[in-house]
Amino acid sequence: MRTYGGAVSLATVSRTDRAVDQRLTFQEREKEKIATLAAGLVKDGSTIMINGGTTTLALARNLRQHRDLTVATNNLLVPGALPPTAVRDIYIFGGAVRSLTLATVGPVSFRANTGAELDVSCDLALIGVGAVDADAGYTTSNLAEAAMMQEMLSRATRVAILADSSKFGRRLFAQVSELGVADYLVTDRMPAPELRDALAANEVELVVPATPPRPREARG
Repeated sequence: MRTYGGAVSLATVSRTDRAVDQRLTFQEREKEKIATLAAGLVKDGSTIMINGGTTTLALARNLRQHRDLTVATNNLLVPGALPPTAVRDIYIFGGAVRSLTLATVGPVSFRANTGAELDVSCDLALIGVGAVDADAGYTTSNLAEAAMMQEMLSRATRVAILADSSKFGRRLFAQVSELGVADYLVTDRMPAPELRDALAANEVELVVPATPPRPREARG
């Protein structure tokens, strides 16, 4: 990160939320790598949930080879980024809008005309997080977003966590989940041995550019 008179390591910088327009150009090349790999986990005709963030926005743009997808998201930029040929239906989760991230925060649910809550689920949740740590698991900086991400994970048959390597070895304010909740961690390069060993112990498959994604059945 550039500063007046030089630069400081990102490891020493407080990881507060940045506005979407600032994050769009941060780690841009890494996010594109992650998006391409994550798209390989999505099956045609499936239902997916995508949370807020610029890595998941890049994923949405990379679904152009897919067809007949049902997409549910709290990311207000995703509907415009999804290739029209890829989707059958798009749903936006309601709630309060965080102008900083252009994402809604609220319940992961929809209501029928009668007012009854409709149960929803998905084949794959693709969740971008703010930090990944061997002990803390997956964390983010905002409490309300963490709660919403937790609910998305609980409604998914399979879970893919998306995080670039700048987020390794960090812990932010609110825990989203422990490492083992995910089936995949999609990232731009291999993490350090401590985190890599912790992921392996929790049966999380690392998906990196040198390792093509292999869709698998959900754990029982």
